[in-house]
Order: sequence, then C-alpha cells, then structure tokens
Amino acid sequence: MSTKSPTPQSRPVNGHHTAHNHSSQGQSLDQALQQAGFYPRLVADVVEDALDGRDCLSHLVHLETHFDRAEVRRHITVLVLTEDMLVITHVDDQQLDEAGEQTVAQISTESVPVAQIRSVVLSYMYSQPQDYKPSDPVRELTVSIAWSGGQRLDMGPASCGDPQCEADHGYSGTIAQEDIVLRISAEADGLQAVQDAKVFARALRAVNTGTAAPAQHATLPAPRPRSGVFGNRLSRGHQR
Repeated sequence: MSTKSPTPQSRPVNGHHTAHNHSSQGQSLDQALQQAGFYPRLVADVVEDALDGRDCLSHLVHLETHFDRAEVRRHITVLVLTEDMLVITHVDDQQLDEAGEQTVAQISTESVPVAQIRSVVLSYMYSQPQDYKPSDPVRELTVSIAWSGGQRLDMGPASCGDPQCEADHGYSGTIAQEDIVLRISAEADGLQAVQDAKVFARALRAVNTGTAAPAQHATLPAPRPRSGVFGNRLSRGHQR
C-alpha cells in the first residue's frame, strides 16, 4: 500500500474540543468512516455485512498510517459494539504493480460474544501531571481487549541496577493478555478521537459486565438479514 493508491481520500484534520462529554460520541459510525477516508463505502458495506442486522451501541474507528521506506502505508480497524457482540473489521490494501493501477483490499472480520471478553484495559497519558485539572483532556489512550486467552510475552535481560555489574542475571519480562490493541493520540487523531475511544471502552465495559447499556446512536442503515460469517482471528498490536 502506498500513496499511489487511487481510492482513499486525504484525512481531514480533527478540531479540538473543549467540553468533556462522557456519554456520547462525536460522530456516528458512518460519519467516522467517511472522515477516515479509507475506502469508506467498501468498509461501511463490510461492517454492515458483519453486523448481521444488529444495532450499533458504540464504535471505534482507527486509521493508522506508518512509513515503510519511500511508501506510506495505511490500514483501518473498526470496532462495533452491539448488545451481545463485539464486531471487529480490519481492512488493508496492497498494490499489485509498481504503477499502483492494480490494487486489492484485504479484509478480515471477527465477531466476539461480549460474554467471552476477559478484560478491557485502558492506558492513559496526561501532559504536565503536576498541573493537572479535572478539565484537562487525555493526550493519549491505549485500548487493549482480550477475549481468547492469547498472551503477549515481552522479555529482556535482567539487571541488578549496578551499572558496573557484569554478572548474568538471566531474563525478566511481562506477560499481557491481549487480542487487539489500539493506540489513539490527540496529536495524531485529535482530542475528539481520544474522547470517543473512552466512550467506546466505557460502553464495552458496561455491556460486558451486565450494567446498564448506553443509549444507541446513529449508525449505518439496517442491513438485510443474513447468516453469520466469521473471519479469521485478528490479533495484532497497533503502533504508530
């Protein structure tokens, strides 16, 4: 995938918001897909198909851009929460020729029953914590969701803290349960995107723990009835 890809539009710059709305998202699912600009009609149809007629309670649309030598690569992950399912859609594209005239989209979807979700972990980053005020926005938010029991192991050489010590202290590491990780930053995605991610995580926790479900908001048009089709498991850490 490179900048020669003909279909995706450039992504608009998000504006800053001043008020904290803890119950609603700034955009509908369809509006978020349009703003992301990454094959919005195709992604919308795939998401609609994966929902199997379910209503959207909350959503999280995350477009990632990273550089690979002279190319700019992009892919999009869409999380849609319903009353009983977490529907995950990931779309990537690939050029088949150097001129960029032949492009294919690679799509995977997964539908996870909310009852199977084991944990929802939020990691926050605030600027200048010594001057923190309740009105200060989160500068960065990482959402980690685990449901299959998959674990990530980070290992590294252990040390005793003495910079002069040359003894072998073995290895130390951490084990984290996660199936999908999304990092949203105010600098790259806008403050509203960070707030929307918080709203989504709050809604997911509410449905997963059986507490009062959040109010529904505008979503895609109701799809035609169909039988469920589940894609391959998506388990990847998303980094910028």
